[in-house]
Amino acid sequence: MPIKTQELHLRTKGVLPIQKLKLLSASGVIDSDDAYPILDDQYQPNSIDLRLGEVAYRVRSSFLPENETVKQKLERLEQYQFSLKDGAVLEENAVYIIPLLERLNLPKSHYAPSNGPNLSADGLENGDPIRLFAQENLSAKANPKSSTGRLDVFTRVITDYSHRFEEITPGYQGPLYVEVVPKSFPIKVKTGQRLNQLRIRHGFEVLSDQDLLRIHDQEPILFDDTGSPMPIETLKVNKGLFMSVHLKGKEGQIIGYKAKKHSNYIDFEKIGHYAVSEFWEPILAGGDSMVILEPESFYIFASKERIRVPAKLACEMMAYDTGSGELRTHYAGFFDSGFGGTVVDAGARAVLEVRSHDVPFLIEDGQTLFSMQFEPNSEQPDTMYGREIKSNYQGQDLKLGKHFKDS
Repeated sequence: MPIKTQELHLRTKGVLPIQKLKLLSASGVIDSDDAYPILDDQYQPNSIDLRLGEVAYRVRSSFLPENETVKQKLERLEQYQFSLKDGAVLEENAVYIIPLLERLNLPKSHYAPSNGPNLSADGLENGDPIRLFAQENLSAKANPKSSTGRLDVFTRVITDYSHRFEEITPGYQGPLYVEVVPKSFPIKVKTGQRLNQLRIRHGFEVLSDQDLLRIHDQEPILFDDTGSPMPIETLKVNKGLFMSVHLKGKEGQIIGYKAKKHSNYIDFEKIGHYAVSEFWEPILAGGDSMVILEPESFYIFASKERIRVPAKLACEMMAYDTGSGELRTHYAGFFDSGFGGTVVDAGARAVLEVRSHDVPFLIEDGQTLFSMQFEPNSEQPDTMYGREIKSNYQGQDLKLGKHFKDS
C-alpha cells in the first residue's frame, strides 16, 4: 500500500516554532525510543526537551568523536557503566556520557520551494522521513536547560562524527548523547529526566544590530532597573545586545549566591525541596557594589537590565569574551519566544551562572558581562514562554533553580 509522502514547506529562515517541531516529530525527523514516546510537555515555544536514556557511561575524559561514532569512542574511554532506570548519583567533576532517548533524522536533501521534485507518492529519496521544500537544509543546536545551569551541571550534546559540541549538522541521522559533568554538587538523575533542550533551524540568521535597534524602538526589548524602556541611544550593540550584572541593593539585601563546597547530592526529581542554606552562601549588598570572585568558585547573579523576547524572535546568551577577563558567564543560555512577557510586563532579569578561572576577578555593579544574540523565528510560535506552559522562570529576578525552597 503506498505511503503518503509528508512534506514540510519553509518560506522563511529562522528557528522552527513549536507547531513545526510537532510536525517533525510526527514525521519521524525527531524520533525517540519506542518504549518512551515523545511527550506533549517536552515542547517549548522554540525547542524540545531531550531526555536521559537508560544507561550512563563513566569515561576517563571528555572527547569529540571527529572521525568516529560516539560508541566507538566509548569503547576506548569507558571505565564502567550503570543503569539510570531507578536513578543513580553522578559525582562531582566526573565525566559521564549518557545516550538520550531522542534521535534525529534530519533530511539529507531539500528542494526549492517553487521547484519540487518529481517523485512518486510511495516513498522519499535518500531515506529521508520527510520531503523538505526550503532554501536550505535543517540543522540543530542544543543548550542546557536553565535548571541544569543553575545547579552548576556542565552538559553538552554530542553526535557521531562531530567536531563541535552542541551543533548538529544538516542531514545528520543518528543517535544523540549528552556529556554530563556535575561541578559544585553531586546530582541524582534517572531515565526520562531533562537536562538539555534542542532547537531546529532553517538556515542560521542572526538579527543585525540595525534590525535589533529598530525592533527595540517599536516594541522595547530591554528595560532598566525600574522597568522603563532603555533609550535607544544607550543600548550597547555589536552582533548582539550587551547586558550587565546587578550588584547594588539595600544594605543586607541578597544580590547573589556562591555555591558551598562538599554539599550533599541534589535529586533532580525533587522540586522545591532543598533548603537554600544547605547549598548556597548568600552574597549581601554593601556600600561598594562590587564582588571579588574566587577562582573556580561558582556564583549566581542577575542582570541589571530586564529583557523580553518578542514573539517573532528567540535569543541565546553568548559566551563571554575572555579578552575582557577569564570568566565563564553562563551554562544555560537559550531564551524562548515570550520570555519576559509583553512590553507591559517590562521584561525579566537574566540569571547569570558565573565562574572565574585562574585568578580572583573583580566585578562591579553595571559591568558588562554578556550579550544576547537574537535569531528570527521561521514563523511565530503557537505557544509563548510563560504561564500557558508552566514555565519556571517567567518574570524572574534573582532566582536559584527550581529544586530549592523560596528561591
